[in-house]
Amino acid sequence: MTVEANPTSLPNLPPGPLDASAGPPDATNGKVVIRLSQIAKNYQVGTETVHALRGVDLTIYKGEYVAIMGPSGSGKSTMMNVLGCLDTPSSGRFELNGIDVSDMDDNRLADIRNQEIGFVFQTFNLLARSTALHNVELPLIYAGVNAERRREVAIEAMGQVGLADRMLHKPNEMSGGQRQRVAVARALVNHPSIILADEPTGNLDSKTGEEIMGLFEVLYKKGNTLIVVTHEEDVARHARRLIRIRDGLIASDEIITHKTAVSA
Repeated sequence: MTVEANPTSLPNLPPGPLDASAGPPDATNGKVVIRLSQIAKNYQVGTETVHALRGVDLTIYKGEYVAIMGPSGSGKSTMMNVLGCLDTPSSGRFELNGIDVSDMDDNRLADIRNQEIGFVFQTFNLLARSTALHNVELPLIYAGVNAERRREVAIEAMGQVGLADRMLHKPNEMSGGQRQRVAVARALVNHPSIILADEPTGNLDSKTGEEIMGLFEVLYKKGNTLIVVTHEEDVARHARRLIRIRDGLIASDEIITHKTAVSA
């Protein structure tokens, strides 16, 4: 679902806390969210050309839960940057919701990121002096949503991740897990086409990391399209599809049939 930058196109978040009991969406519904065709990305390092991605083809459908893994230098981070519209490919075609974003300028890419992609980062990337609620409101501010409506939607999103009682706390007054939940709420408010998570448990202890992956499981079952970039096998195994990157190419692409049981 595409959300235009205006106050009338807002996420229709279901009431009440997220519920893991709902069944997963049909990821074979045929709606393509991401299509990469022969994507290459080259960097010039001194006199040397680094081929970070070497003609990658990839299709991701609405409602899929995908993990991307790869060792250092594999092209995994470059892949994340391209998928998140944080960087443009050197060649090839990248379609996001049927729109070719391969050659867009920085301003248009910023609009696409705000409307289509919800980011969850390892380091949370929260404004330290702002409340949790204001941090969640930020994408709606950039989208031009009026103050009353964005506050209403942000409050609802905070409730969805179980932080209704922490809305006025600042990040330094919250645990790592709570801060990551704020980041997830922020990723959800514009109802993006994809949620892109970069090492979402990297700064968390194992118990809190499992709680965050449980939250992702619930988001998946609510029909969200999730892409998790990680170097941790146990994190990747929460997904339903695992893509391994090596030497700038997709080395393997497997369906995960034996999932680790998690709870929100």
